[in-house]
Amino acid sequence: MKRILIACLVCCCATATVLSQPAAVLSAARSTNDYFMTKYADPTIPTNVKKVRPSSLWTRAVYYEGLMALNAIDPQQRYVDYATRWADFHQWTPRNGVQTCDADDQCCGQTYVELAALKGGDQKAKLANVIANLDHQMQTPNSKKIANAKLKGGSEPQLYGWWTWIDAIQMAMPLYMQVANVTGEQKYRDHAMRMYRWTRNTCGGGLFNTKEGLWWRDADYVPPYKEKDGQNCYWSRGNGWVYAALVRCMNNLSPKSKEYKELKKDFLLMSKGLLSCQHADGFWHASLVSDAVYPDPEMTGTALFLYGMAWGIQQGILKDKDYRPACDKAWKALESCLHKDGFLGWNQGTGKDPSAGQPVTFTSMPDFEDYGTGCYLLGLSEYYKLLKP
Repeated sequence: MKRILIACLVCCCATATVLSQPAAVLSAARSTNDYFMTKYADPTIPTNVKKVRPSSLWTRAVYYEGLMALNAIDPQQRYVDYATRWADFHQWTPRNGVQTCDADDQCCGQTYVELAALKGGDQKAKLANVIANLDHQMQTPNSKKIANAKLKGGSEPQLYGWWTWIDAIQMAMPLYMQVANVTGEQKYRDHAMRMYRWTRNTCGGGLFNTKEGLWWRDADYVPPYKEKDGQNCYWSRGNGWVYAALVRCMNNLSPKSKEYKELKKDFLLMSKGLLSCQHADGFWHASLVSDAVYPDPEMTGTALFLYGMAWGIQQGILKDKDYRPACDKAWKALESCLHKDGFLGWNQGTGKDPSAGQPVTFTSMPDFEDYGTGCYLLGLSEYYKLLKP
């Protein structure tokens, strides 16, 4: 009889642990978001890291992507009000105006589109400046002299040669797909795919290494660029940006579309490549394949990889038996990043390669907190959906 009772207790405890996991994930997401919204209570105030920048810059825009993801699993009017106040202040316009062709300036548009959908009404009118900005870029060649970027060859290659660094794919490409849905016009999808292919296949000789399923960061980080230990240099967060962008684009495409199928192939290649880079503790490090140079954990890339893998499992694109253990380990790693007050550790600062912001530690303060919070919220929100029945 005692054995039966003990067995029942063990079974109940195991069940309770499983059932409590979604709550733990949501609690962690709420904790870090509450920390952020309390510390930055006025979303209209510019950032002041070395110089003053408007709060519509890319770092803050990524935070709002995460906030919208959190709102999707934990709807709260205060989230929507906070984001709407930010969008209204910036007049639903890209940073630096309609004439900008910088993907970093366009990132804020992704949240504008999501907010416009929540508000309803005439979305095209609300997003007029975002749409006008994309229309402007689609007619504007990149004539700047960018070393090794291979922009030569007439006006047509230059027309698509704007995304010379892989972060730009996340900052802007999903926006093109969103605007295509808002307007019903295929031209936005077509242009985005041409720009994506240029970055993938042409920029710097091609930034996607299909053999390893990983991306070189920009035209300066292609073969034979190496880390000090001789390994290839693949930046974790840079690859995280592309991985997240593929998810956000495919979320705005029909699975039957040619664009979806093309991006899905790269998503699968990346998933396989990234899976091989995860460490036993669940983290990915700043330099994906070079353990000796940067041996410490890194939060932002880990969160973005969890975001993509959790999504892929839910879509039936990734096999649960192969990728669910990676997601579970990544969650435990990310849970360990959270301080009691909601501050996030192991958050690499801004930069363009694994060396940026080093050393990255559990207690180090990155130059910007916002994008890291956004990455964390994206990863946890998607994992939460994977856990919920």
